[in-house]
Amino acid sequence: MENNDLLLTVNSAEYVRDHILLIHFSNGKARYFDFMPLLSKGICSKLRDLDYFKRFSIDPFTIDWNNEIGFAPEFLYNNGVEVIE
Repeated sequence: MENNDLLLTVNSAEYVRDHILLIHFSNGKARYFDFMPLLSKGICSKLRDLDYFKRFSIDPFTIDWNNEIGFAPEFLYNNGVEVIE
């Protein structure tokens, strides 16, 4: 692993459709992540509201919803679907 890959972060994200985001990571790779399976779990139920879901921001490390909901970049990367270019 290269030194710049030691700390994985989210560089940017784009809304795709439904509860799916296209997430670009600091290692130069991108993943599609579908949040649908998480929407019935605890505070993640707030993400069911598509208007709320679409209002995410990028903090210094990951995707964030109103400083209430965030996910480890490694979780998003490891559980996302690789973008094939």
